[in-house]
Amino acid sequence: MIVFIICCLAGCGNLSYGMSYDVNYDVSSFNVVSRQETRTAAPFASNLCVVADNVTDDERVDMSRAEAAALFGLKDNQVLYAKNVHERLHPASLTKVMTALIALENGQMNQTLTATSAVNITESGAVLCGLVSGDTMTLDQALRILLVYSANDVALLIAENIAGSVEGFVDMMNEKARELGATDTHFMNPHGLTDSEHYTTAYDLYLIFNEAIKYDTFNEIIHMASYQTIFYSSDGSEKTFNKQTTNLFLRGNFQPPANVTVIGGKTGSTNEAGQCLMLFTRDENGSPYISVILRAENRDYLYSEMIDLLDEIHK
Repeated sequence: MIVFIICCLAGCGNLSYGMSYDVNYDVSSFNVVSRQETRTAAPFASNLCVVADNVTDDERVDMSRAEAAALFGLKDNQVLYAKNVHERLHPASLTKVMTALIALENGQMNQTLTATSAVNITESGAVLCGLVSGDTMTLDQALRILLVYSANDVALLIAENIAGSVEGFVDMMNEKARELGATDTHFMNPHGLTDSEHYTTAYDLYLIFNEAIKYDTFNEIIHMASYQTIFYSSDGSEKTFNKQTTNLFLRGNFQPPANVTVIGGKTGSTNEAGQCLMLFTRDENGSPYISVILRAENRDYLYSEMIDLLDEIHK
């Protein structure tokens, strides 16, 4: 009887308990091991960028103000830059990319979501849409508010209505992470507010973002510079929402390098996570890239270092 042993992709870092990924391991997602012979199977990561160690050029890219960073070329599955990509870190609102992915996979854009007391968030400084129990909006509206404005209460609204409970939704998030090979990821909530057991890595975020951009709706939303809509309270009265994106590239505050177009992305910020940013970009030939920076010291450093990172596309 042939026994197949498949090991999930794993990374390493300050909080990691796994091994660095190596395509030469007999037991890995790249290989099938049998009692009779060892032969190469169809690779789990054949259409993904794979990186085990740092890929850096300290002379060209200054990432001294960020804990982790990466730049992936999706056309040829190239790792153009990698710093601490398997280190487990707090992702802040980059979490919401997975929240959106689960909603897109399991919900209908025109379905109505109804808020319960689960949307009540009292944490100081948390970005909120202002939902209260009984408020309603469609999933389409909720996803746009989630990704454009990064409202934490809307993340809870989506979670409860898609899965029946926030806890059930978080289970779906963790299951999806395992399915994607994001084995250094563990979610505790759908919004990214700090929890000691809520973490991921720059590489795992690439895997999650790479899956999310397969959805045209996701790409459309993350490209929006602002969003205005009306949702409803329990008595049918209108509540207006009108906010700009948190992505300062789309707002024009910062400019990417020449011949690089920012399609969109997701920002994140907490005291524990620092300043975080993940982008989907294209070069002048239309070739796609994903870039990630985690735990930058402040917002100015975050964007200046992201510009530096994107400049590697043409090196």
